Amino acid sequence: MIVWDSIVFCGWTERGLSILKQEVGDLADILIVEDDEAIADLICMNLCAENYHCVCAYDGMEGADWIGKARFDLILLDIMLPKLDGYGLLEYIKPSRTPVIFLTARGAVEERIRGLKAGADDYLVKPFQVGELLARVEAVLRRMGTGERQLELGDVAIDTESRQVLKGGQPVTLTAKEFDLLLELVRNRNVALHREQLYEKVWREPFLGETRTLDSHIQRLRRKLGWEERIKTIFRIGYRLEG
Repeated sequence: MIVWDSIVFCGWTERGLSILKQEVGDLADILIVEDDEAIADLICMNLCAENYHCVCAYDGMEGADWIGKARFDLILLDIMLPKLDGYGLLEYIKPSRTPVIFLTARGAVEERIRGLKAGADDYLVKPFQVGELLARVEAVLRRMGTGERQLELGDVAIDTESRQVLKGGQPVTLTAKEFDLLLELVRNRNVALHREQLYEKVWREPFLGETRTLDSHIQRLRRKLGWEERIKTIFRIGYRLEG
């Protein structure tokens, strides 16, 4: 942790980050709003090791102060915060259109649905593996990037605006749900996605434990795209698109 001009960043100070950006260009800035300082510092240490730059806020009001005076590429947001909880802070974040990943011990399906419907871009339940957090951070930043319209993986090209898919230059016919499921997999490639998370994001309704609908759509995507080996089934979790 560096202290400079009395403004403390987990990875950099406001002045130091500004100087660094002038020297090497734009970097991904992440706000961590987490009241457990040990968890916040651990997250920060691992993100900094991956060349992200982080600011830590330890309650909701401090988080709101940072959002009001700085621009961030991503916000990692705990729900159970003092002074202003995560849902309240999320409403303050929305006008900035900054992507948000909820980090919370609340793992019930109803809580995940509430978080996603409230506007969070992803929802990660504590305790989690650092590797999974880093993969989800990368996935959210990637899909918020400037190249969002055109996505490619191997010989498959996806146009997100026209909703057209080409494989080896030839069109592939997908249903609306197959296309939405494909986007979710590609935007989160190399991330193990839980069945309930995939279902709730694509079908926009509560996951009640019945997996046949999702599984049949996965099978059709594998067959249509020749991705039998690329879309992996993760035991007791769900699926991972390798790429």
